Amino acid sequence: MVALITGVAGFIGSTLARRLISEGIEVRGVDSLTDYYDPDLKKSNLASIPKSRFEFVEGDLNTLELSDLLRGVEFVFHQAGQPGVRKSWGSEFDLYALDNVQATQRLLEAVKTDGSRIKKLVYASSSSVYGNALQYPTVESDTPRPLSPYGVTKLAAEHLCSLYGENFGIPTVSLRYFTVYGPGQRPDMAFTRFFRAVLQGDSIEVYGTGDQIRDFTYIDDIVEANIAAAFSDVPPASVYNVAGGSSVSLNETIKIIGDITKRPVEISSGGTVAGDVFRTGGSTAKISSELGWSPIVPIDDGLEKQYQWARDVFGEGPLT
Repeated sequence: MVALITGVAGFIGSTLARRLISEGIEVRGVDSLTDYYDPDLKKSNLASIPKSRFEFVEGDLNTLELSDLLRGVEFVFHQAGQPGVRKSWGSEFDLYALDNVQATQRLLEAVKTDGSRIKKLVYASSSSVYGNALQYPTVESDTPRPLSPYGVTKLAAEHLCSLYGENFGIPTVSLRYFTVYGPGQRPDMAFTRFFRAVLQGDSIEVYGTGDQIRDFTYIDDIVEANIAAAFSDVPPASVYNVAGGSSVSLNETIKIIGDITKRPVEISSGGTVAGDVFRTGGSTAKISSELGWSPIVPIDDGLEKQYQWARDVFGEGPLT
């Protein structure tokens, strides 16, 4: 059994690869190793994947010969894409359209043409498609109202997955991730920045007031949702929320981080960010009922695990 993971050098992709390999599944991974953050960190992620059942292809989904990439593949986990709300405005939008929308359309066309063996294509969507939702917890049937160009491109790619599922029977499943955290989290994401600052004796830069509420979801729960989606019998074009159930404010998480590290926490204001929603919170009733998935790791336990990782990676400066 062979699974293709796009974006395999990323936080989620590399964690998913290790998990699949531990189950005896062969993994072919593709990544273009972009410089959105330090490519050396991505290479470190790749180095953590056991080589015995792993094949790595460096390249861009927009230019690679995808029929070769799909040869022998039964499951596709499409994690690749250009992340980040803040950088999706202005001149960099072209990159988001290219990497999030066009790459997805090209992959779907390749599956339609050369992917007769494909049993499931799992797409990594985002809670950003909801924007400032009309209700909480948000359900999958609520009208998407993205508040950022990033959210627009993730929704467009999700719609493409659904269209190819409905029109051509491609077995797509889209998972709307709610703020993913845990060991290996990207360096630009909140908890990695927060832990690094506290461990090194710097101030934590918080955008906005810190009262923003997020439904944080631990990385292992995200991985298990991908596996459940891949190996469950659900109709093409299915869409599910993947949310951790821990809707807390950034200020509350900073307090937890202070308690975990037992170090002083200083906060500085980074101003507000266009496209940054005030609250996220997803209902997991549908995914629980249809896929049997529920989040397991509570926010306190997940932050403790991320702290242990951050301490190993960043070290610990002297207490002041």
